[in-house]
Amino acid sequence: MTEPASSDTSHSIGSGGPGLSHVAIIMDGNGRWANARGMPRAAGHERGVEALRRTVEAARDIGLKYLTVFSFSTENWRRPPTEVNALFALLKAYVKRDLERLKNEGVCIRILGNKTGVPDDVAVLIERAERETISNTNCFLNIAINYGGREEMVRGIRSAVNDVKAGKIAVEDINEDLFANYLDTAGQPDPDLVIRTSGEYRLSNFLLWQAAYAELVFADVLWPDFGREHLLSAIEQYKIRERRFGAVTPEAS
Repeated sequence: MTEPASSDTSHSIGSGGPGLSHVAIIMDGNGRWANARGMPRAAGHERGVEALRRTVEAARDIGLKYLTVFSFSTENWRRPPTEVNALFALLKAYVKRDLERLKNEGVCIRILGNKTGVPDDVAVLIERAERETISNTNCFLNIAINYGGREEMVRGIRSAVNDVKAGKIAVEDINEDLFANYLDTAGQPDPDLVIRTSGEYRLSNFLLWQAAYAELVFADVLWPDFGREHLLSAIEQYKIRERRFGAVTPEAS
């Protein structure tokens, strides 16, 4: 079930609003949502897909340019195989159901994470999603699958080392801007705002490099219940934050 778009344009952020172009979300709480209702964990993940659909639509409606969602972490392989299989099945169902619509709406899909080890049928589907939306520029949806922030940086370091060995770059050329090009989010702005649902207060290895100066909002709502109003609430909290990036305000200088 999707929520109707609001006619209230006061929440539109256009091309980024006051310094906001990229929101990242740690979608947490599916299992607890299901347990609280005496349902199998798979039911919570299924409702979580509906929450994702609502959130993507809300982000599009308010003009958010970049949205990154944490779907499956490198640590999630420790879960029971039946749950892992259910998660990937739901991911496939989401892409199959929504790909054509997202493509027509100008959404560019990028998959973050290590694609090695992802089931073959999932790998084929996400490659198709990336390929068929690569030219879209209205908004960008990053889906983190088999993703871990530390693992991403290790992959980036290895790629940079290989380029040094191949003579493509010199060690002296490596700085923060160059290294960012070796990360999964190359060419995109860092997230301005990171939201985590379910009341937990940690990043859980998510976008460790990119979120260095992101504002953090920890929402006390389980992911299956997340929707447009929660996204807007987090953005309202972001708007009253003062981002200094290590500097001081003019009044304090």
